Amino acid sequence: MEKQYLLDSFNLGDAWRLFKIMAEFVEGFETLTDVYPSVSIFGSARTDPEDKIYKKTELIAKKLAENGFNIITGGGPGIMEAGNKGAIDGGGKSIGLNIHLPMEQTFNAFADTQVEFKYFFVRKVMFVKYAQAYIGMPGGFGTLDEIFEAITLIQTNRIKPFPVILVGSDYWGGLHDWIKKTLLERNLISEEDMDLFRIVDEPDEVVKIIQQTVIT
Repeated sequence: MEKQYLLDSFNLGDAWRLFKIMAEFVEGFETLTDVYPSVSIFGSARTDPEDKIYKKTELIAKKLAENGFNIITGGGPGIMEAGNKGAIDGGGKSIGLNIHLPMEQTFNAFADTQVEFKYFFVRKVMFVKYAQAYIGMPGGFGTLDEIFEAITLIQTNRIKPFPVILVGSDYWGGLHDWIKKTLLERNLISEEDMDLFRIVDEPDEVVKIIQQTVIT
């Protein structure tokens, strides 16, 4: 009886959790209805404001905003803060999609449109749904997760193709070589899959690629 009670309680908890998930979807959809066109920027939360990568991110976001694009980030510190700050400086909308984490991540001061999530997968839907391009700055597991999810969705035709741009050949070059020499050579991906992302270094090149492939 005790085992059955615990099972029933678990199932009941799952059912109620669905309403919380639905509420996060609704809040995200309602808040982000007018952010087109937008670019999602990902990167490490640990990057210091004095770091050259922070400053490059800020410059990229500013240039994109000046060219009519809004900026979406994870809303936290580091690269996310740099993206939101650049969006403000460039006159664009600055969107932060924050996530509840054990280390209590808080919104940075430059995200003027804020949505907070408990569930990673709901937040990831918002990044994909409302972005016309992805930019990956140097980052850790979270950055890799977001970038590879987008590449997978494009590869499997689950979403329309959009630019996935990795900034910093010194950082991403080794990953590119591993994908080519390991995945491609073992026929785990196709030759054309290597074109699902691009590695660039200069902010102007990032903006040019997005302008050429996104209709604003």
